[in-house]
Amino acid sequence: MNLDSQPGHIDQIKQTNAGVVYRLIDLYGPVSRIELSKRAQLAPASITKIVREMLDAHLVQETEFQEPGARGRPAIGLILDTDAWHYLAIRLHRGDMTMTLRDLSSRIIVEDTQPLPDESMQPLLTSLVEQVDAFFIRHQHQLERLTAIAITLPGLINAASGVVHRLPGYRAQDMPLGETLAARTGLPVFVQHDISAWTLAESLFGASHGAQDVIQIVIDETVGAGVISGGQLLHKSGRALVEIGHTQIDPYGKQCYCGNHGCLETVASTGSLLTLAAQRLTTQPDSLLHQQPLTLESLCAAARSGDRLACDTIASVGHHVGRMLAMMVNIFNPQHILIGSPLNQAADILFPAVSSTIYQQALPAYSATIQLAPTAFHEPGTLGAAALIKDALYNGFLLVKLLQG
Repeated sequence: MNLDSQPGHIDQIKQTNAGVVYRLIDLYGPVSRIELSKRAQLAPASITKIVREMLDAHLVQETEFQEPGARGRPAIGLILDTDAWHYLAIRLHRGDMTMTLRDLSSRIIVEDTQPLPDESMQPLLTSLVEQVDAFFIRHQHQLERLTAIAITLPGLINAASGVVHRLPGYRAQDMPLGETLAARTGLPVFVQHDISAWTLAESLFGASHGAQDVIQIVIDETVGAGVISGGQLLHKSGRALVEIGHTQIDPYGKQCYCGNHGCLETVASTGSLLTLAAQRLTTQPDSLLHQQPLTLESLCAAARSGDRLACDTIASVGHHVGRMLAMMVNIFNPQHILIGSPLNQAADILFPAVSSTIYQQALPAYSATIQLAPTAFHEPGTLGAAALIKDALYNGFLLVKLLQG
C-alpha cells in the first residue's frame, strides 16, 4: 500500500520540505547549508532543523569540500548516507520474479531470479510471500536497515491500494499484494505497473532525466505508455499506465484479448508483428527471412540489411504507433518521446516511421521541437522498483517514515 491517511496541512508541508532538501543533497552534494537554503527557497533555520533530523537519523552526513573559486579552509557540505539503508526491489514476470536488495543510492547488493509457477499448487499471493521470506533468509547476513519493498508488474493495478486486479498468465484477481506484504514485513510497500515504473526510472536515472513533460511508449509483447507531466508520473497514485494498447484503431480489425476489435496491440505488439511477417513471407520468396528462423532479432537484422518485407513490417508498426502518439502530443505537449522496444534494434526503420506520422498528424506548434529517442535502459529489471523508492524519498513520504524510525 502506497499511502496511509493523508497528512494534515502542517505535516504535509514538513514532508514536502524534507523531500526537497533530501533531493537537493542527492543532486548537488556535497552542498553547504547556505546553498541548500537558496536552492530550496527555505529559511536557514528551517534548513538547519531538517538537516539536524537527517543527521541524527544517519540519512545524511557532513564532509569537507572545496567550493569552486574559494580559497582557504574547505567548507562543510552535506552528502547522503545511503550504505546502511536497504530496500527490496521486485519485478514480476510471467513465470518468474526478480528480487534485488539495493541501498538508498540504488546500488545492487544482491539479486536473485526465482521461478513463479502457476496457481495449480497454491495461490499466487502465498507463493510471492514465501519467495520474499526465503530471500530475506538466504541473504540475512547482508541485510542492513530495511526501509521498504517496491514491486513492479504487468496487469491491471491500483497503486494507491496495492491491489492487483488482474495479472497476465495467472488467475489472481483483486489480489491485496501491498497490504499482505506490509502486514507480513512491517514495511511500506509500493506497487506500480512495470511500464509506468520504467517511465519513472528513465525520468530519474535515464534518457529523460530533468525533462518535465515526457511520453514513453513500450512496444513489446504488450503496448503501453507512461506519461511524465510537470515532472511527475501521471496518476502515479492510481492507475498510471496509459492503456494505448487497447485503443481501437480499426473497428473491423482482429479481436483483441480484451474483447474489443482492432486494438493497437493487435497490430503493434511484437507477437502480432511476427505473425504478420510470417503471413507475408509466403508472397515474398526473395526475403532474407527465409534463410533463418523468424524472430525479432532476425527481423530487425533483415531490416538493417534492407530487406523489403522486414522494413515494411516494422515501418507499419511505426505508422500505427505514430498515429496514437500524435493524439497524445496534442494532449500533453511533451518535450521528449521515448521508445522502449526490442524493435529499437532497427531504429533506423522504426523511428522515421513514427516521427513522420507524428509530424503529419499532430499540431505543428506541438510537434516541431519534439525529441524522439530510445530509452536508456533496454531492459529495466528492478530499476523501475528502485525509481519508486527514489520518488518516495523525493516527495518526502518514505523519508518522513525513516526520520520517525
